[in-house]
Amino acid sequence: MFVKVAIDLALDRLFTYEVPVELSGEIKVGQLLRVPFGHREARGFALEFEDCGHVGLAPLPVKASTGRVVSARPPSGAFGERALPMKLKQISGIADPAPFFSPEMLRLVRWISDYTCSPIELCLKAAVPAAVLKPNAKPKQLLFVEPGPPDKVKDSSFTSYQRELLENIRRVGGGWVQQLCREFSTTPNTLRAIEAKGGVVIEPRNQRRDPLAGRNVLPSKPLNLNSMQRAALDQIIDGTSIAPVLLHGVTGSGKTEVYLQAIAHELSYGRGAIVLVPEISLTPQTVRRFAGRFGGKVAVLHSALSDGERYDEWHRIRTGEARVVVGPRSAVFAPVRDLGLIVVDEEHDTSYKQDETPRYNARDVAVMRGFFEKCKVVLGSATPSLESWHNVRQRKYAIVSMAERVAGHPMPDVHVVNMEEECGERESASIFSKFLLDAIAERNRRGEQTILFLNRRGYSRVLECKACGHVMSCPQCSVAYTYHSADSCLRCHICGGWTTPPAMCPECGAREFSYIGVGTQRAEQALQKCFPHARILRMDADSTSRKHSHDDILSRFRAREADILIGTQMIAKGLDFPNVTLVGVLNADASRNMPDFRAAERTFQLIAQVSGRAGRAEKPGEVFIQTFHPEDPVIQMAAEARFDGFADAELKDRKDAGLPPYMKFATALFRAKDELLVQRWADLYAKSLAKCPGLTVSDAMPPALERAEGWYRYQVQIRAASSKQIAAAWRWIAQVRPAPKDVRIALDIDAVNVM
Repeated sequence: MFVKVAIDLALDRLFTYEVPVELSGEIKVGQLLRVPFGHREARGFALEFEDCGHVGLAPLPVKASTGRVVSARPPSGAFGERALPMKLKQISGIADPAPFFSPEMLRLVRWISDYTCSPIELCLKAAVPAAVLKPNAKPKQLLFVEPGPPDKVKDSSFTSYQRELLENIRRVGGGWVQQLCREFSTTPNTLRAIEAKGGVVIEPRNQRRDPLAGRNVLPSKPLNLNSMQRAALDQIIDGTSIAPVLLHGVTGSGKTEVYLQAIAHELSYGRGAIVLVPEISLTPQTVRRFAGRFGGKVAVLHSALSDGERYDEWHRIRTGEARVVVGPRSAVFAPVRDLGLIVVDEEHDTSYKQDETPRYNARDVAVMRGFFEKCKVVLGSATPSLESWHNVRQRKYAIVSMAERVAGHPMPDVHVVNMEEECGERESASIFSKFLLDAIAERNRRGEQTILFLNRRGYSRVLECKACGHVMSCPQCSVAYTYHSADSCLRCHICGGWTTPPAMCPECGAREFSYIGVGTQRAEQALQKCFPHARILRMDADSTSRKHSHDDILSRFRAREADILIGTQMIAKGLDFPNVTLVGVLNADASRNMPDFRAAERTFQLIAQVSGRAGRAEKPGEVFIQTFHPEDPVIQMAAEARFDGFADAELKDRKDAGLPPYMKFATALFRAKDELLVQRWADLYAKSLAKCPGLTVSDAMPPALERAEGWYRYQVQIRAASSKQIAAAWRWIAQVRPAPKDVRIALDIDAVNVM
């Protein structure tokens, strides 16, 4: 018997090994194996078995993502490029007896590989946390003290101190050695002495590294549903169809309670569930709600966990101990047994798109996993993506709407503030309008809370010489440095490089600079000057670098330890604070001016989502949207929460322009250290692709970010009626025009960032 293995290198091909007789009954598809590869031992996943007839016949290695034969010679230890009468090497052993992938998950991984034109090995790696695949990964073991027989307490060989300690250990039911030593002021040697007399048993046990340890989780019970929530729940748990359901509910309509009760329904039938959230900042709040309802059945997976926590959580899911998984996009691959439901909350969010190979969208992967595993999929949003909205119109998705907030709470009053007029009247109005300042002051007086949204971190986005206009820019990237006042340095938000602000202009020697643009740090300082006694919290990438920092900031704000929360888009969605009655959008034009055909859609979504943070309980809410273009119909419709009207107009424009969702869209990004080299190869690919039937291909051009981390960049945009046309053309050109090692090329099908 022979097994095809995907080695843990991005070779995009499968290698075939012979299975030793003694292991023939133990090898399973999806297992992690140890195999000889060249002059070393490698690890790889068993993907399929085959019977080659006899050992001497060696078929060609297979291109994993295409199914075509690879002509390049692989390293020794696998099949060569020709059918040679050679003895195949045998697998060395099984790295883990339990399969990492079910047959359905392998189908999903193969689909991702084919759809995104990515090596199968990278797709397999993306589906399993790196902490789990580390060769030395293992559970954390500590010594546990188990009380011995009760009659041992009266044993005369124990001293009075040992007898008292043994009684205490029996009273608490035993525990970890360190814990007992701390609680009863004893030592490990004393415990060992008691063990020697038969009073206790000390043995190593696995200790779970719990990401929720020390987190305040309060048990909860199901809430009474209103008529719209009940209709939504009935639609989701209806077993007659497995078509994805788009849950279109306004902010504050109670979508999460619907998710909770739908999951409870699946658990009652022995099935599991996955809940995806777009931001790590949403994970702690969501996990607390789900853990409060389902207790120890909940596991959390996200990148902020330690390696040990990720290892333990993944194995709890794999063994079936955890039945409900909560996390960002990678949680879509969680090995949940008997999966019954996948929920994608805020399904429109671009954070679900992976920005490195494989460039998958977790929303689409969730839909495909639901198809392969015959489970229900719910996509929830107050502002659905136009792709999902189009799928509803095409009857590919079912839809259920919740048009009102729970308990009859009204939507907030929204005001659009013309900052042109404000700046004309007051020179200091570049950050806050008078209307917004007055509203904040009123909330502070009433003991209510405010959220301010500004999607730019740092103090100022540009440091410019007043004399000659020279802008301090990163030498590795084609962007200006952002000034950060907290540590008084200039930082590049692309490569992470930094420098100190110069004493004089490097161009003209002048000593005066202008700080242009407003970031969250500058807004925070200005706000503190306006309200000296207000308690202000800032939430952005700079203030949330520590572990649990997202949760700590939000917990403090929820506990009313702060009056105002200012932050970037991580505060714009999914958060629920009953005491927040005011929301301010400080620069509604920022996303509208991006060079991206999705700029209007993202602007609408951001404004609508952040506005939805106000007035979610009994107290009415109010929203101020500051803009220099108050007449913009996108801003007007977002202020009025008219999603249907916006979607109709935007879809018409997209259809006329031949853009998604009516056409498939992809970008090919070319990078090299040599600008002429990258331009030449981008031009070559653009002209070659343009000859493929069914493709509309742009000229090769530099994107908005022309240089990043020292690499020059060129981009080619591709449109076609189907992704298969783009993928087929790409595989063809990659085979006939393989780029040199100095040029790196990345294809992004269904690209969400076009810059």
